[in-house]
Amino acid sequence: MSMKQSLLSAALIAGLGVAALMPQTASAVDGTINISGKVIAQTCTVNTNNGATVVLPPVNKSVFTAAGSTAGDTNFTIALSNCDSLLTNAQMSFSGANIDTSNGKLKNTSSGGSNIEIELVNGATPINLSNNTNAPSVPLNSGSGSTTLKARYYASTTPVTAGAVSTSVDFTLTYQ
Repeated sequence: MSMKQSLLSAALIAGLGVAALMPQTASAVDGTINISGKVIAQTCTVNTNNGATVVLPPVNKSVFTAAGSTAGDTNFTIALSNCDSLLTNAQMSFSGANIDTSNGKLKNTSSGGSNIEIELVNGATPINLSNNTNAPSVPLNSGSGSTTLKARYYASTTPVTAGAVSTSVDFTLTYQ
């Protein structure tokens, strides 16, 4: 055997040896992703307080003795009807420029009535409109459902001054 052939044979053997020592890869199925959904014909018809503005009763400023005092609890209903039969739930979330991001209440947009805001309540617990904590979930049965909320005056600080109070908030329903 010539020197050239010996070197070529040695190089080939060394290359095969290195290849044999290299880690071998293996592949196998490790899991499955299952996907499902619903294509619906329509969402729901929404009726807020039978189409009327939620009107809080007049209250005397003297009832607001400290920051966080509340008064004038007023119930109102958000009713959903004509919902697609595939829908089982609607989760509410709130948004808008009138939300006080420091406390999740609604700012008074009227002149006067300083240091007063509006608080929305679900059951007995206030809703934080900034992050939607305690926002209602509305069960849907046979294409309809409803939730009753409360609106009330909320003293952001004291003293509260007399004057008009007005505000609004947008809400979005996410259907399941």
